[in-house]
Amino acid sequence: MTTKTYDGSCHCQAVRFRVTTDLDTAEILDCNCSICTKKGFLHLILEHEQFELLSGAESLTEYRFNTGAAKHQFCRICGIHPFYIARSDPNKIDVNLHCLDGVDVATLTPVKFDGQNWEEAIKVR
Repeated sequence: MTTKTYDGSCHCQAVRFRVTTDLDTAEILDCNCSICTKKGFLHLILEHEQFELLSGAESLTEYRFNTGAAKHQFCRICGIHPFYIARSDPNKIDVNLHCLDGVDVATLTPVKFDGQNWEEAIKVR
């Protein structure tokens, strides 16, 4: 197990954060639901102690839809969605791997998650 620390941000860098994880063993999800598909979110779900918001809390705004359970946070300046609180794991932080500095997502192997059929897919996850 090789735990590393990664810095991340939105595009304008108003929102900066840090995560600690092992990307070689972490479950990475590629969800096909309407919002994840449109914003290109590649999921890394972490415990709160693996995540640290470094700056930009005041630059975050929130979007909720459907059940309202997921708290989709994004930068109000540049519009990028660096992380959020997922409906599937409300006690964790779901980080967009595309927002981590120095991570080549092409080298990772995400697991497909059928978010279009969320109720059934969450039962088998």
